[in-house]
Amino acid sequence: MKNNQDINYFMYCRKSSEDSARQVQSIENQKEIMSKLAHDMGLNVVDIFTESRSAKEPGNRPRFEKMLERIRDGDANGILCWKIDRLSRNPVDSGTLQWMLQKQIIKSIQTIDREYQPEDNALILAVESGVANQYILDLRKSSMRGTQRKLQQGWRPGVAPLGYLNEKDDQGLGIVVPDPERYDLVRRLWDFMLTGSYTIPQLFYISSDEWGLRTRKMRRQGGKAVSLSGLHRIFTNDFYTGSFTYSGELYEGKHKPMISLNEFDRVQQILGRKGKPRAQSHNFAFTGFIRCGECGCSITAEKKTKYIKSTGKTKSYVYYRCTKKRRELHCSQSTCVREEELETQMSTELKKITILPEFRDWALEVLGTEHKKEVETRSKLYESQQKALRDAQGHLDSLTDMRIKKLLTDDEYLLKRDQIKDEIKRLKHEVVDTESRAEHWLELTEQTFNFATYARVHFNETEDLQLKKQIMMALGSNPTIQDGKLSIELSEWLVPIAEGYPALEMQFRTLEPTKNGQDKRKMNAIASVHSSWLGGRDSNPRPIGYT
Repeated sequence: MKNNQDINYFMYCRKSSEDSARQVQSIENQKEIMSKLAHDMGLNVVDIFTESRSAKEPGNRPRFEKMLERIRDGDANGILCWKIDRLSRNPVDSGTLQWMLQKQIIKSIQTIDREYQPEDNALILAVESGVANQYILDLRKSSMRGTQRKLQQGWRPGVAPLGYLNEKDDQGLGIVVPDPERYDLVRRLWDFMLTGSYTIPQLFYISSDEWGLRTRKMRRQGGKAVSLSGLHRIFTNDFYTGSFTYSGELYEGKHKPMISLNEFDRVQQILGRKGKPRAQSHNFAFTGFIRCGECGCSITAEKKTKYIKSTGKTKSYVYYRCTKKRRELHCSQSTCVREEELETQMSTELKKITILPEFRDWALEVLGTEHKKEVETRSKLYESQQKALRDAQGHLDSLTDMRIKKLLTDDEYLLKRDQIKDEIKRLKHEVVDTESRAEHWLELTEQTFNFATYARVHFNETEDLQLKKQIMMALGSNPTIQDGKLSIELSEWLVPIAEGYPALEMQFRTLEPTKNGQDKRKMNAIASVHSSWLGGRDSNPRPIGYT
């Protein structure tokens, strides 16, 4: 039995919090074994320090620092621990321990298999501490190699964002797949934000209270409503576009995109500067998406109350006007537009694309016969895009070979590589867009004609101002007011209808419907809208809709 009556020991037990599932010895197990060792060896343990912290970085363990401080104060002069790597895995803390041992501030470090004393060869402690530190370095290198492999294959390391799940492929590589429970709900969040009618706090209550959306349940966290900051991270995370940024570099991901790049950019505009929702001091329905046609500033609203002498009562009116925040532009707009007048002008804009229900039924019947041609056209385009994508990938491989053979300098290689990678990224998005267009063409056609048929009716009949705003957001973009007049850029899907429908309606009214509804003259008439509409629409359209 060892006789060390002049040494008072602190027992130190540690496990790494980052490695809680793979501990060689848990804290309680360490305490049990070290207490038995102290009893068998007659060691005087005056206090016990436990900690669940990593020792990879110095200054990361407050209990360890407190123990050393008390040793310097003379409360103890020995340390009892499981292994030397429980005390340190970095050269700074290892050096501190070795110096305190050399100066006999620490007179004994006792582990399960040996004792370190001041008179021992300093190399022994240095080598064993170095082995513990090298383990961390090797682990980091191995982790970096695995991370780089995942990045090169298009998979983002780390926990997948809400709407996706982490899984393993057949080779054991971590991949990201859509979460069947949450993917569609997160997509709905994007759809609501794209209308421009909802703030992040509003979406918080909708997703948590109405939809019951909850984060993934993990071992120690999750299973809760998405927080305001969590929603903000969703709407500013480019991962949902199919790409992702890692360590400052943009990568093309292999996971399924949830939104298009255009939709992502649109949401960033809606969120405004620094990713925060544009401030709205009032809940006026039509603020936040209309701008001044002269200076480009936002349109604000104010409520005014007037006294009516004839009735002896008061009546409130809402007026919209330019904020004139950019004083350097000297905006001359002074006209205020009453809300009722603004609604009348909005109804007039909707009238430009409104079609007869009979025309809608006839047009959809004829366009349905063209669906097969559309699919064939998109298939040929898809094949052409796939070939261009394979060629671009081949150019990138050839470029790498040229660099290996030192036919290019580093600067030349990086410049050409980035150019080709940008081209590959663009082609991949075009392929996805083409697949979407071929798959959903008839569905999107029907939704567009439904909007053109019923949007104005719903706008005029509803008293819900938020619904009116959503209809106008679906109608087009960049609404402005100048000299009291509203103007809006129609959606590309609706432009051919606005331009071609009036003349077609005149033809339609002169034609008697046939029994089978496939009158040749009607088919010829609709062909002009069909052709222009297909040729001019957006490359990755989303269904026009409102709730």
